[in-house]
Amino acid sequence: MSAYLATIPSPDRGVWHLGPIPLRAYALCIIAGIIVAIWWGERRWAARGGTKGTVIDIAVFAVPFGLVGGRLYHVITDPELYFTEGKNPWNAFAIWDGGLGIWGAIALGAVGALIACRRKGIPLPAMADAIAPGIVVAQAIGRIGNYFNQELYGAHTDLPWGLEVYQRFNPEDPDNLLNGVATGHIPLPESPVHPTFLYELIWNLLVALLVVWADRRFKLGHGRAFALYVAGYTVGRGWIEMMRTDTANHILGLRVNVWTSILLFAAAVVYFVLAGKRGPRELPETLVSKDAPGPDEVPVDDASPADGEPEHAKVAAEAPAAEKPADEAPAEEPKKTDES
Repeated sequence: MSAYLATIPSPDRGVWHLGPIPLRAYALCIIAGIIVAIWWGERRWAARGGTKGTVIDIAVFAVPFGLVGGRLYHVITDPELYFTEGKNPWNAFAIWDGGLGIWGAIALGAVGALIACRRKGIPLPAMADAIAPGIVVAQAIGRIGNYFNQELYGAHTDLPWGLEVYQRFNPEDPDNLLNGVATGHIPLPESPVHPTFLYELIWNLLVALLVVWADRRFKLGHGRAFALYVAGYTVGRGWIEMMRTDTANHILGLRVNVWTSILLFAAAVVYFVLAGKRGPRELPETLVSKDAPGPDEVPVDDASPADGEPEHAKVAAEAPAAEKPADEAPAEEPKKTDES
């Protein structure tokens, strides 16, 4: 009992069924993370002078692209999970069972965002800066899904925050333990283990704080806040990746994701330095969408945020005298003549 209380217990399952509908913790965490990223991105974009609602419009393109890219990266880097003997290739499409690579999600999500930004007539680097801290917080929320799936942990540890991992059983599909239930809480032989998903969750939140602080302090622009996020995240990801014990492909003795972290860190640092030579951050007027309503499209009953005066009253007050009704025009003085 004392050993149990000194560790972190794992959930007994990662999926619940509402009738025939499965409710997966992993999927719910991904959705929650997307909502947080959009909400925070909207606030940061509007604070910089961008058109309200733009981040939601960008997300319509970026999120589907990102989900596809994340799954592609996972399948490409771990093909043995789907295309070896005894595996079902169709499971490569089973995104609800987990398996998203953040590198592919960011890369293809950026393509979707680029398409949407061009349609809006706004700069992609500025949009990337606005959503950077929200993205890394969304990643932190997604790691909670890994906790429910009982995956992405490290080697055995005797530290007080070690994670207890249990055997899960699935009578309907013995090979699909991801959808199983830990009955009896029978620990796995390596339990307790390093909760590497928790380490990454904490690291992601620290990176978000770093990006927000640096952006406020130095007024980062031209994609530099996003580059700082990439550089900060890859430092922690590379270190934490080497602690994990789950199956992964290796190149020259290092896991694929470690090499990816190294390359992306170097690229982010180079971009951060080069983008700094472009001068101050983008002007607010460059962040206004080309389809934003113009001054003539503002409803006449809207109140002005500056002084509370209705817009139609301001228009009437500022109208030229020639446009006023004739009966309101002042009487004309008699003209002086030589005979007066």
